[in-house]
Amino acid sequence: MMTLTLLLDLDDTLLNTNLQAFIPAYFQALSKELTPYVAPEVMIRALLAGTNLMNTSEDFSRTLETVFSSEFYSRLNIPQCELEPAIEAFYDNVFPNLGGLTTQVSDAKRFIDWATAKGYRIAIATDPLFPSKATFHRLRWAGFDPQQFEIVSTFEQFHFTKTHPAYYAEVLGRMGWPEGPVLMVGNDLERDIAPAKKLGLAAFHVDVESASSLNDEAQPRGNLSDLIRWLESIDHSPLMPSFKTMDSVLALLTATPATLNGLLSGLDAAAWSLKTTHDDWSLTELICHLRDTEREIHHMQIGLFREQNEPFIPRPDTSVWASQRDYLHEDGALALKEFNDARRETLDLLKNIAREDWERKARHAIFGPTNFLEVISFVADHDRMHIQQAWTALRKM
Repeated sequence: MMTLTLLLDLDDTLLNTNLQAFIPAYFQALSKELTPYVAPEVMIRALLAGTNLMNTSEDFSRTLETVFSSEFYSRLNIPQCELEPAIEAFYDNVFPNLGGLTTQVSDAKRFIDWATAKGYRIAIATDPLFPSKATFHRLRWAGFDPQQFEIVSTFEQFHFTKTHPAYYAEVLGRMGWPEGPVLMVGNDLERDIAPAKKLGLAAFHVDVESASSLNDEAQPRGNLSDLIRWLESIDHSPLMPSFKTMDSVLALLTATPATLNGLLSGLDAAAWSLKTTHDDWSLTELICHLRDTEREIHHMQIGLFREQNEPFIPRPDTSVWASQRDYLHEDGALALKEFNDARRETLDLLKNIAREDWERKARHAIFGPTNFLEVISFVADHDRMHIQQAWTALRKM
């Protein structure tokens, strides 16, 4: 039986945050702390502008921290190095005092203890709009140690906010693309439930007033105790993800470079070239394979659909390229950047293809009769397989 992976929202799911009171208090406290450097109204405008950019960013090559900082500090006209110590001190010494505005969810500890005892994999899928220090404080307010969880999404590590289905794909990618059932659990229909479903995930809507209203988009729903009972009563096989729509495939393709950029950040040359077994590819070989397959296979396949009515889709054998092209002696970090560039070109091509054209038929050299959507879904499957490889290799180091 495959392990269930739980993606858990934090605010108003595991922690009663009361965002309507918390956010103004947070802004006021930060403004006060930074008053010696910048006028409060200027700081707030810069903070909101940076946050808005994070919410709209689809740039898989820039973390949300980078997106935010470039806007925030340019609007303040203060070098980041001058203001950063004060901001770090704020999150160390002042932000923890805001915990008094929050309360613990009564069922949260019981739920986490139960899920942990079951052996479920648990990610804290909180909107990565905060730095890790703030997110870890909020987890402690909820009664948890951040180290309890396999992944905690923060703006230093992630590339998309929860408005984007690609966010959920990035979380799963950072977990090595689990093969089993997946469930997103959250209270917000717009940022938790709808984007997760758009990716192809099952979702549970946390709603303490679950008996008061019904909404097809929100089912199933209830509190965390209801969730325990529901998960204990059902077969988990319907919770298997399904990535068979245009939107889900595009989200997966967008998340792949983001995932690899995160997983492979900061590796030294020895790690890039290490082979965990004689038959395995090194990380450099793996990324070179992805780069060249993107350039020479996937771009060719998209071009055939654009040029022909019902094209024949060849699938050359790329497994021999690693030795033929001596990938092992390339620069892995450079190959990753080149893969980013090639994937950006792929996505630009795909976004210019009308939705109805994703149903166009073709004949595939391996899979026979197919259509454009299925051919592009094979690209996403290929991505997931190699992310699993990279994740496994990193765990062996």
